Amino acid sequence: MALTYQLNCVARCVIIRGFHIYSSDGIQHAPRVYPPVPSRPEKTWSCLGYNSNATFTRATSQASSPLAPIMNPANYRARLFLDFVRVIGLPVVVFSLALRYLRYRLGLLAIPIHLIFVVLWATASHAYFGWNQHRQARTLGAKPIPRVVGKWPGNIDVLLRMMRAFKTSYVLDVYLQLFEEYQCTTLNTRILWRDNIISMDQEHAKFVLATGFQYFSRGRSQKERLELFLGEGIFNRDDEIWKMHRNNARPFFARERISDFDIFERHTARTLSILSSLEASNTPCEAQDLYSRFTLDASSEFLFDKNLDTLSATLPSPSKAAMGPKGSATEDGWGSFTKAFEMAQQNITNRARIGSMWPLFELFEDKNEEHCRVIQQFLDPLVRQALADKSRMEKAGISSPLPDKSFLQHLVDSTDDPILIRDQLLSMLLASRDTTACVLTFVTYFMAVHPEVAARLRAEILEHCGPSRPPTYEQFRHMKYMRAVINETLRLFPPVPLNVRETRDSPCILPPSDPTYSTSGRSDPLYMPANAIIMYLPLLTQRNPALWGANADDFDPDRWIDPERIAKFVANPAMFTPFSAGPRICIGQNYAYNEMSYFLVRLLQRFDRFTLASEVQPPESLPPKEWQNRKGRQAYERVWPSAAMTLYVKGGLWIQFHKAGS
Repeated sequence: MALTYQLNCVARCVIIRGFHIYSSDGIQHAPRVYPPVPSRPEKTWSCLGYNSNATFTRATSQASSPLAPIMNPANYRARLFLDFVRVIGLPVVVFSLALRYLRYRLGLLAIPIHLIFVVLWATASHAYFGWNQHRQARTLGAKPIPRVVGKWPGNIDVLLRMMRAFKTSYVLDVYLQLFEEYQCTTLNTRILWRDNIISMDQEHAKFVLATGFQYFSRGRSQKERLELFLGEGIFNRDDEIWKMHRNNARPFFARERISDFDIFERHTARTLSILSSLEASNTPCEAQDLYSRFTLDASSEFLFDKNLDTLSATLPSPSKAAMGPKGSATEDGWGSFTKAFEMAQQNITNRARIGSMWPLFELFEDKNEEHCRVIQQFLDPLVRQALADKSRMEKAGISSPLPDKSFLQHLVDSTDDPILIRDQLLSMLLASRDTTACVLTFVTYFMAVHPEVAARLRAEILEHCGPSRPPTYEQFRHMKYMRAVINETLRLFPPVPLNVRETRDSPCILPPSDPTYSTSGRSDPLYMPANAIIMYLPLLTQRNPALWGANADDFDPDRWIDPERIAKFVANPAMFTPFSAGPRICIGQNYAYNEMSYFLVRLLQRFDRFTLASEVQPPESLPPKEWQNRKGRQAYERVWPSAAMTLYVKGGLWIQFHKAGS
C-alpha cells in the first residue's frame, strides 16, 4: 500500500520546470483566469525610470524555494532529467499503476508495450495540447499562431533544415523562407513538440518589447543557455535584479559623461597609427579585429578606468589569415581571450538553434566551461584589485571619490561580491565591444563597396571639422549624412539580429499582424501561449519591403534624410529597433552613436578610400557562388555575414586603407 501510495503521488504530482507547469496528464496548462493587463503609460519607447539605492546582492526569487539548487539555470542536466521524467517516466508510472490495478502481467512484452504506450501518450498529449490552445484562443477572441508542419514527428526535419542553413546559408535566410512559405510574419515552429515562436512582425515586436512588456521575461530557457557566461549580469536577469542593474548603470551614460571624448581620442589615435603603418607598407588590415580591439580598449577605460591595451597585441597577418570563431584568429594572449569570448557566444547561439534539447549534447561536458574560465582569468584580477583598493581606502578612513568614479568603482561601492561585479562588467563589455565594433565593420564595408558614400561622408566631415580638428558633440548634431550612414548600417546589419523573450505564467494576445502578406489576418489577434519562447528578428523586420519599400535590401543612407520616408519611420518606430525598445531599450545607445561618429570622423580625416582585399580572405569565408542566383542582399553580398549573439563578418573584414591625397 505504501508503494502504491507513493507511485500515485508521483503520477499526480506537478513537475515544475522553471516557469513551465505540467500536471499529471503531461500537458502544459495555462491558467483559466487571465489577469487584467496592468495599465501602462501611453508612450513606451523610452526607458523606464527606477529609483533604487539598494545594494546589490545575488539573492534571487528562487532563493527561498527548496527546489532552488535543482532549478538554478546553470543546472541544465537537472532540467533535462525532469523533462525525461515528464515525457517518459510519468506515462510509464501511470501505465504500470493501471496494470497493477488490473492485476495483469505482460511478461516479455512489457518493454515494447510500455514504449508503445509512451508514444501513444505523447501523441494524445500533443493532440490535446493543440485542441486546448484552440479552445483558449477562441475564448479570448483570437486565433492560434500558424504552425510549421514538418514531415517527421516533432518537426525534426525542420530542425535539421535550420541547422544546415545556419552553416551554409545567408544570415537568417531560413526563417525568411519559412515566412514566405506560410505567407505570414509570425510562426510556431513546434520543434520537438515545444512552442517556439519566430516573428518578423513589427506589431508583434512592439508588443513584446513595449506595449505588452509585462507579459514577457528573458525566460528560463535563455537564462539556462547564458548562465555560465553572463550569470547575474543585466542581460540575464528580470524584474527587481534587472531594475537594480539598470538603475545602477544609468548614471554612467548621462550626456556629460558620454560627451567627454578624451577616451575616444586616445584610442582612436592609436588605432589610426596602426592603420597608417599598414597603409605605408601596402598591407591589408583585418578591420573587424582592429575595431574590436579599439572598442574594447575604449570601453574598458570608460567602464573601469583601465586600458587593457589590446591594440598592442599581435594583429592577424594577411599571409596567415585563418578562421576564428567570429572573424579571424590570432595566436597571442589577446587571441586567447577573444577566442574564449567568441566561442562562448558561438556555443550559446548553437544551443539556441538546437532548442530545449541542447543539454543532450553537453551531458558530460559543458562546452562553455573552459571558455568562461579563460574569460574569468582575464577579468578577475581587475575585480580583485578594485576590491583591494576599496579595502585599503576604508582602512585608511578615505571615502571613495564621487566625481569621475568609474563604473567598476561604483559597483565595488555597491557590493563586495566579486562574481556579481564580474558578471555585470562582462555584460557591459559584451554590449560596448561587440555592438560598436559590428557597426564600424559594416560601415567600412559599405564605404568599400560604395565609394561615393565614403566621398560624400568625408566631404561633410571636412566641412564641419576640417582635415585635422577633433569633432565636438555639437558638430555631430549637424552631420546629418553621418547619422544617416550609421542608421542605414544599423538597419541592414543590426548588431543583435535576433532576440528572445518568453511569456510568463499567463497567456496573452498578440495584436493583429502587420500587412506584409495579404493573408496575414490583419483583423485577427493571435493567441500566445503561457511559458512559450518567442524569437523576434529585427534584421528581417528592418529589411521588410512592405515597411521600407522595394529597395529595402539596398544601402541607401538618403532614406534617413528624405522627409517623406523619415515621416513614415517617426509614425512607426517599431520598424527600426537596433537598440531594442520599451523598458529594456539600450541605455548605451547614445554612447555608441558618439563613439562610432567620433571614430569615423577621425578615420575619414586621414583616409579617403577603402577597398576590399578579398584575395587574402580565408577561402571558406567567401560567399558561396550559389548565393548569386537568389534574391535579396545575398545575390550581391561581398562578405559572409553571420551571427553568434551579435553579427560579424565570417573570416574577418580584410580592407586596404588608402591615405587621403595618396
